[in-house]
Amino acid sequence: MARFSPIEYFRQVRAEIGKITWPSRKETVISTTAVFVMVFLAAIFLFAADQVMSFLVRHILELGM
Repeated sequence: MARFSPIEYFRQVRAEIGKITWPSRKETVISTTAVFVMVFLAAIFLFAADQVMSFLVRHILELGM
């Protein structure tokens, strides 16, 4: 079993960080916009689904009275 060397570990971490391809500003803006649009659409869908289920449950409970 090899011994753990903190110095070697940090050398390897630094080498791996050098391999990272960072997105451009344009790519970041496009990705962020896409995320916000999808969150907005999901919120609208969940709101509508909640309203429909609330309506159905309310009317089902009124039938029992």
